[in-house]
Amino acid sequence: MSPKFLRIAVVLGLLSAIGPFAIDMYLPALPSIGEDLHAGTAAVQMSLLIFFLSMGFGQIVVGPISDMVGRKLPLYGGLALFMVGGIGSAMAPTIEWLIAFRFLQGLGASAGMAVPRAIVRDLHTGNEAAKLMSLLMLVFSVSPILAPLTGSQIIESFGWRAVFWTVTGAALLATILLATSLKETRPAEERVGSSFGTALAGYRFLMGDRNFLGLVAIAGFGIASFFVYLSSSSFILIDHYGLSPSVYSVFFSINAVAFIGMSQLTGLLAERFGLRRVVRVAVTGYATTMVVLFAVMATGIDRLDVMAALLFVGYGFLGLVIPTTSVLAMEEHGEIAGTASALMGTLHFAIGALAMGVAGVFFDGTPLPMVAGITLCAVISFTLAKVTLGRSREAVEAPAE
Repeated sequence: MSPKFLRIAVVLGLLSAIGPFAIDMYLPALPSIGEDLHAGTAAVQMSLLIFFLSMGFGQIVVGPISDMVGRKLPLYGGLALFMVGGIGSAMAPTIEWLIAFRFLQGLGASAGMAVPRAIVRDLHTGNEAAKLMSLLMLVFSVSPILAPLTGSQIIESFGWRAVFWTVTGAALLATILLATSLKETRPAEERVGSSFGTALAGYRFLMGDRNFLGLVAIAGFGIASFFVYLSSSSFILIDHYGLSPSVYSVFFSINAVAFIGMSQLTGLLAERFGLRRVVRVAVTGYATTMVVLFAVMATGIDRLDVMAALLFVGYGFLGLVIPTTSVLAMEEHGEIAGTASALMGTLHFAIGALAMGVAGVFFDGTPLPMVAGITLCAVISFTLAKVTLGRSREAVEAPAE
């Protein structure tokens, strides 16, 4: 791989990681935020859920804007908004103010989620896109490994408000890298004809594309299963199993290592077996592992080591699902890459937020509701893969028959 290829992957990965960094670094602080702001578990979880919602739905706007004005300007605007939200969150006097500034911070983070995928599509398709996407995921996945560990240390030393000052500093660093290390990938001549009207037409077209929606939903329910884990894991592992915030961060990071390690095989496996086969096998492995985990927990075996082992295997499979489905979904939509990436991201986060909300209703402080939610999402993802990839395969093979 050329130095330029690697540099682009690093910059795009860091831009994409800003939003998740503001989630993962913040997770060990959830119990202490509730105590400090005199807020219940539901209110504290709302500060997480509102960030997901604004980061997801903000992409609906920022994606088409990146088609109209280029990729870099929306990224600058998003990073600026993220920093304002981060400063406000750090100074929030009540849980209500924290929720409001987290909403603003999520809007800013939406640019970092939607635009880098469009840039990947601007530059590459097929296996090359899969390689770049897997490298992007490698940098992106530094967040769930390092952020909880860093966050727990910061929280123990300086309190939870220092987390938001730290992520604001990370956004400032990302702004500098954007200015110095990334060129515009959508030149002015390619923006001709792009408008909110064409974006709406693009959204209508994409909403009628069953293959696109199916691929997005496969990844969406895979991501949703992880969101369910995000929203409940700190309370379960710290309060139910008695882990310290630091040990919780290590536990959380182990799953990210599995996800990262497997995602780096995406390009190699895609070249040998094809993207669609990789998705089918990976999503089958993920669903099977989660069903086994649920069956074990449902029998009354409440053991952290068992849950840790099966989650590690399951999230390894999930690491193959996310980048491959993203590349496949974007493959045929280069002219409206920003719009397609925006709709993909919004649907991912909408599905994830819905799953988090439902899981929150059944949360009782024990692992079983969380595991049930993860398993349900994995099974839905598997079912969608059977339908979508079977249909797309038939569509490709039909002319040759």
